[in-house]
Amino acid sequence: METSLILIIIATAFVNNVVLSQFLGICSFLGVSKQVKTSASLGTAVLFVITLSSAVTHIVYTLVLAPLNLTFLKTIVFILVIAALVQIVEMFLKKKAPQLHKSLGIYLPLITTNCAVLGVALKNVDMEYGFAQSVTAGFGTALGFLIAIVLLAAIRERFDDSDVPEAFKGAPIVFVSAALMAIAFIGFSGIKF
Repeated sequence: METSLILIIIATAFVNNVVLSQFLGICSFLGVSKQVKTSASLGTAVLFVITLSSAVTHIVYTLVLAPLNLTFLKTIVFILVIAALVQIVEMFLKKKAPQLHKSLGIYLPLITTNCAVLGVALKNVDMEYGFAQSVTAGFGTALGFLIAIVLLAAIRERFDDSDVPEAFKGAPIVFVSAALMAIAFIGFSGIKF
């Protein structure tokens, strides 16, 4: 069991990275990745939300939706659960870390609409994961998001000190960097377990 959970983390964080191979969560990935500190903070908030939402959506699905034969409502119910969790995180950060709350700006409430969060919950149901597997897949996916956004932020910070050609300044070099990261992460797909 432990081995399969470790494999789920490796697979979701590296091999099937939510941003670099599934292209979910691109908006916040590109929008917030200007500074490592802010990116790490958002990545941590996403880590918390995805992991917690994986647990809660699994419980809601298995204890409410499936027994009552209401599985067709899973998308709507999962969106409501995710929205509630994001509101809790936002209220917590606003009270305990107002500077961080301010630096994340509009991107914090946008975690609600981050398709990566919903994608994980739906994929966990489709894969018929148990509770431990769902939480582990959520954690691994969020860890992959955190790694990707911090790496891109570190690269973008280096652009300030680099001589980037005029035609590539701004969004073009960010897109090229993200594409090269995606290509690099393809290398993980060759890992044999």
